[in-house]
Amino acid sequence: MMSRYIAFLRAINVGGHTVKMESLRTLFASFDLANIETFIASGNVIFDSAEIDAQALEKTIESGLRQALGYDVATFLRSSAELAEIAYYQPFPAAELDTPIHALYIAFVRAAPTSAAQQKLLALRNEINDFQIHKREIYWLCRTRSSESGFSGALLEKTIGMPATLRNATTVKKLAAKYPAP
Repeated sequence: MMSRYIAFLRAINVGGHTVKMESLRTLFASFDLANIETFIASGNVIFDSAEIDAQALEKTIESGLRQALGYDVATFLRSSAELAEIAYYQPFPAAELDTPIHALYIAFVRAAPTSAAQQKLLALRNEINDFQIHKREIYWLCRTRSSESGFSGALLEKTIGMPATLRNATTVKKLAAKYPAP
């Protein structure tokens, strides 16, 4: 029985690390994965695997990417069912999200942040940035351009003390629509 996974990769096509999507698909094929597709060039890889232990699969992918690319690529796997839940979770009122300048980002982490890490993150709330934590995702409402917000993925990782990767909620919703849960 094959399961569909979506891998959200950190450090792909940012910070001088350029990886062609064709090369990324070839690498994933070398990990004994099937039906591999990429979605936009920011490290979103969709695939099927017989492996049911997602944590073991994350480690396999990270190890293979480190060996092939020469640097660490934090990998965050979600099943298609988990992705659907993430995409349609409503962390903030619709009125906040319907404002053109406001954007919603979703940070993927391996485990729910500790209560101490959650408190540190929520202490960063202000009139520009707001956060909601739900399971293994952190939802960031940015009420201005992200480059002007004073918040970043690096600050998020430092605050919660663990790796994370951010995606725009629009991208996550498009992925969930294109790769629905069976």
